[in-house]
This record gives sequence, C-alpha cells and structure tokens, in this order.
Amino acid sequence: MIQAILDNLQTIYLIIFAIFLGFELISKVPSVLHTPLMSGANAISGIVLVGSILFLRSCASDDYISLGIGSLAMIMAVINIVGGFAVTNRMLGMFKKKSS
Repeated sequence: MIQAILDNLQTIYLIIFAIFLGFELISKVPSVLHTPLMSGANAISGIVLVGSILFLRSCASDDYISLGIGSLAMIMAVINIVGGFAVTNRMLGMFKKKSS
C-alpha cells in the first residue's frame, strides 16, 4: 500500500493542489458572474472528461489506484457536465416569455 502511494505521489499532490486552487477560485467569483461562467465550467468539465478517458487508456490494468483515480475523475466530470447543463437550462427557462 505504501509503495503504491509512493508511486503515485505526484498524482496525489496534483489532486490536492487542484482541490485547493478550485476552492479558492470559486470562492472569489461574485454571484453576479456565476451564471455566465457556468458555460465555461461545462467546457472545462468536458476537457476533464476527455483527459480522464485518455488517462484511463494509458493506465496498466493492474494499477488499481490509477484506475480508481481516473474513474473517479470521469464520474465527477460527467456529473458536473450534466448538472451544469441542467442548471443552465433552468436559468435560461426563467428568461423565456410565458405564453398566455
């Protein structure tokens, strides 16, 4: 177990850095800009999805930690994309004229 952690130490550091950076960036966005930035977040999540698929393809079949991290990244990116588009669609629906 410790050897697996040492083999993937750079990946673990990268994930921890991405979590802190993402939290700091999102917490600094004013609420007025949150809605327009939703589209950009969906595009970034699409890039994360493609990256996780490429990462999973390059992993060895017996490297369970890398496969788990890649699968988790793929699942979270899909959830973020679907949720982002659902929220954006709902927000855009608020601006449509109601038929009488």
